[in-house]
Amino acid sequence: MLLGGIVLLSALFAAAMCIGADGLSWLWIAPVSFAGGVLALAILAFAFFWFMCQIVDQSKEQEHDSKFYRGMMKLYISAIKTVIRLRIHTEGLEKTPKDGRFLLVCNHTSLADPVILLHCFAESQLAFISKRENADMFLVGKAMHKIMCQTINRENDREALKTILKCIQLIKDDEVSIAVFPEGYIHPDKKLHQFRSGVFKIAQKTGVPIVVCTLKNAPQVFTNLPKLKSTDVELHLLDVIQPEQYAGMTTVALGNWVYQMMADDLGPELVVQEEEM
Repeated sequence: MLLGGIVLLSALFAAAMCIGADGLSWLWIAPVSFAGGVLALAILAFAFFWFMCQIVDQSKEQEHDSKFYRGMMKLYISAIKTVIRLRIHTEGLEKTPKDGRFLLVCNHTSLADPVILLHCFAESQLAFISKRENADMFLVGKAMHKIMCQTINRENDREALKTILKCIQLIKDDEVSIAVFPEGYIHPDKKLHQFRSGVFKIAQKTGVPIVVCTLKNAPQVFTNLPKLKSTDVELHLLDVIQPEQYAGMTTVALGNWVYQMMADDLGPELVVQEEEM
């Protein structure tokens, strides 16, 4: 919608500039005016996003999900997806719970992963558990703050537990659904690694469904971007595990179950084998 609006306004501007043009001068006036309009509006759109992020105070706890910032991110992510020629092929999204909150878990291979998930689950109000360093990312950190994303200290179990408890409360208060990458890190080999199963406490303590997803080929986005090549990414929603299915299970057992589900879908070439550990 954002990109379409920029193109439409630029076309109208180019048409207006051609009114009264002499002879065939419109042949150069139209493309130059259109290109200038696209550039000017793109800069204006970026400036607006930059300004809205600058006024965010990250030292102040965000109490509720911001509909304005979430809607803004939806528009900008859709535009960025088109510009970088990202093509997302999905399977199983029809299984996404329509009523109530859930815990979404996915493998983690790229910085593009949250963007892809936000685009595909645009109506689900996802809030991510993210490493503390991401809070300092240019623009992104402040936008994440407004949509209730929670930072986690992966090196301190006590601090990590506070984040888990906060996410439990957010679901109980019906604020957002929580998305998490149980591996905890983006590993250099881009393969599926063993989970930190503590994140499954969020589901156990709230009794919400667990949405299990996998992503394939997301790292290729950053390889293809400099080459101006399109990238095909696969998002599979494998299953929605209902609370009664995991009742009585330990977090480790639940984590192993979900891990195996992901491993079976990704295939051995994308999963760390025992001899590699």
